[in-house]
Amino acid sequence: MLPQRLAGRDLFWWLTRLGLLRVSVQSRLGRRMSSRDFIIGGSRRRLRAAGVRLRPAVTRGDGRTVRFADDTTVEVGIVVWATGYCSDYSWIGIPGVIGDGKVIHQRGVTQVPGLYFLGLSWQHTRGSALLGFVHDDAAYLAGLITAKAQASQPAAAQPAARRTG
Repeated sequence: MLPQRLAGRDLFWWLTRLGLLRVSVQSRLGRRMSSRDFIIGGSRRRLRAAGVRLRPAVTRGDGRTVRFADDTTVEVGIVVWATGYCSDYSWIGIPGVIGDGKVIHQRGVTQVPGLYFLGLSWQHTRGSALLGFVHDDAAYLAGLITAKAQASQPAAAQPAARRTG
């Protein structure tokens, strides 16, 4: 868990200024950072003090009974499902695209011609899945797709290069 504010500044201010949101997943630091996720803006101690009880994943619900992954149950009257974000690609049935529950790609590019991904966690950097930074990956993919489209056009259909001088 990480606090939302450090030394009077928002955590993302620090992460941006230190360049940590642009660290590539292929770098040593990127590999280390990508191996764990953080909860930002709280601490377990503060959550417990506020009456929040963290539980394992829910595996089943039946009437008012909720069953958890550790096989414990609880009777509930109201459920607020606040799970965060977890990727699930089990619905993609294209061979070679998913492996061990993750997209197989290089910076959003799969081995399947014309199939790209954008916004994946650690697609290229920590910022890849964040609204303020996804544009870097979008620009990369747009450039790649445009270049491939232009390369596949017949020479007569491509715009002529201008000579200056």
